[in-house]
Amino acid sequence: MTKPVGKLIVIGGAVNKGSFAETDFDQNIEKNLNFFERGILRKIINESKHKENSVIEIITTASQIPQIVGSEYKKAFEFLGAKNVNILDIHNREEANSDAIVARANAADVVMFTGGDQLRLTSILGGTRFHDTILLKYQEQDFIYSGTSAGAAAASENMIYQGSSSEALLKGEIKTTQGLGLIDNVIIDTHFVQRGRIGRLFQAVVNNPRTLGIGLGEDTGLFIYNDVMTAVGSGLVILVDGRFIKDTNLTNINLGEPISIDNLTVHVMSMNDHYDLTTKVLTIENSQFNPIPQDK
Repeated sequence: MTKPVGKLIVIGGAVNKGSFAETDFDQNIEKNLNFFERGILRKIINESKHKENSVIEIITTASQIPQIVGSEYKKAFEFLGAKNVNILDIHNREEANSDAIVARANAADVVMFTGGDQLRLTSILGGTRFHDTILLKYQEQDFIYSGTSAGAAAASENMIYQGSSSEALLKGEIKTTQGLGLIDNVIIDTHFVQRGRIGRLFQAVVNNPRTLGIGLGEDTGLFIYNDVMTAVGSGLVILVDGRFIKDTNLTNINLGEPISIDNLTVHVMSMNDHYDLTTKVLTIENSQFNPIPQDK
């Protein structure tokens, strides 16, 4: 399969450090922009086709408060210099199949999917003309799909949509379904560190060890281009690789019983580290084992 021409930026969600929806966001810009200034939204703008002049559509379908969430991201992008930012709230499948919505998707250089409920996102958009347009543009054009929280979780072919953190390693606790299908053979979980979701990824990966589990911490994202994932933001990305699992009790236990796994591989990425999806190699940018330049 040919590599997509487009770029994918998935974000784990923001810690509550203030909101652009607040009336005094300008006065508290340093607090409010901690998430954005670490480079994630700036990265989206810089990597887009026309930089500050790119057409950005903020897709708020996953959210129950679309106007508030959309306005917050619009203000954030505009603060960083973006000049053509729009809010696109698709309420139902009829709208997602309409000529007007498809035209806006075709005109966009960037789509930014907000947080909310990823099942709401896929059930409304999945298989519509809007969805098909986004997939085609990602495959064939200099185009960015970006998503935070639910928008990130829905980006992969398969996604987690339900499962408690505390009981995540009990068989059957994790529910998965098809996502929007921009990237294969990975499964993405968000708000990862703060909500203790490592067990959710463990079960998702042991169910099919070909799948690479990706856990995105708050204030953290992955920039995925040309089959290489680069960490951006201030937090951590956890990768769970099941290819070398030696043993498990998965098929010998009943629903609700604890899962055992032998030899599951876990990697931790931070800013500017990159992981090659083809070679399965992680490179730590600031490695303590890199040779230290000698003074002449």
